[in-house]
Amino acid sequence: MKTTKNKIVIGSRESKLAVLQSEMVRDYIKKQNPDLEVEILTMKTTGDIILDRTLDKVGGKGLFVKELDKALMDGRSILSVHSLKDMPMEVPEELPLLAFSRREDPRDVLVLPEGVTELDKNKPLGCSSLRRTLQLKKLYPDMEVKSIRGNLQTRLRKLDEGQYSGLILAAAGLKRLGLENRINRYFTADEIIPAAGQGILAVQGREGENYDFLEGYCDENAWAAGTAERAFVKLLDGGCSSPVAAHAEIDGEEIYLRGLYYNEKDGSYVTGTLRGSKTDAEKLGRELAETLREKGEHR
Repeated sequence: MKTTKNKIVIGSRESKLAVLQSEMVRDYIKKQNPDLEVEILTMKTTGDIILDRTLDKVGGKGLFVKELDKALMDGRSILSVHSLKDMPMEVPEELPLLAFSRREDPRDVLVLPEGVTELDKNKPLGCSSLRRTLQLKKLYPDMEVKSIRGNLQTRLRKLDEGQYSGLILAAAGLKRLGLENRINRYFTADEIIPAAGQGILAVQGREGENYDFLEGYCDENAWAAGTAERAFVKLLDGGCSSPVAAHAEIDGEEIYLRGLYYNEKDGSYVTGTLRGSKTDAEKLGRELAETLREKGEHR
């Protein structure tokens, strides 16, 4: 299925949330370019198939993009839509990131079983990342945190069946799916620093193609924030198993960046912040990463 001039094919993971996010990009393209035919090509990625182990045990974030990258390279699609937080920090030169969406709520949230108002301390909290697990130990020191994988609907089903006392999820996915009513508590970015790119959609393309049809889609503030966050994580090599975290807030022309560095040798972590100009997003990310690494290794 080659992409013709009047037909745009968007590659997407097949989960309900992924398709919805791809539809958001599709709808933008169609609105701006009524003459174009836009369709979504869904596929199951390795990360969607291997659910019995945590991501760091099976190869990290790249598992969510491998099949989509292949479809781009083969010409079956002309662009892919990803959650930026699922993107590896190293992106192939021939498959550049083209645009970031306006950011949805980037915070992590607590979701309780349907009809429940209090956490049951006898059951574990479910979460899918070491980043969250580390920070939850400070907030809920007396509770067990257990890994949970699968798409959002699968996780919510396991929660409602009584396997967990609560889940820690990204607000963005719940809000996009119209499940905001399930949120029991929002964690501030100081309580749980979000994953780099959380709440932002990334549009990835193929080198040498014309993407005029995306004009105006990229959000300037999301691009600056995402760039700072990814530069922080990239310098610390935290794309796969390492639970580093970074979150940038844009205030006018300024960036306020929070970061978390994890010392694998002793399991400790340090957090810190840095403020600077939006135009120096990448530099700020690297600078904070270097500062925290030094602090974390010389405690």
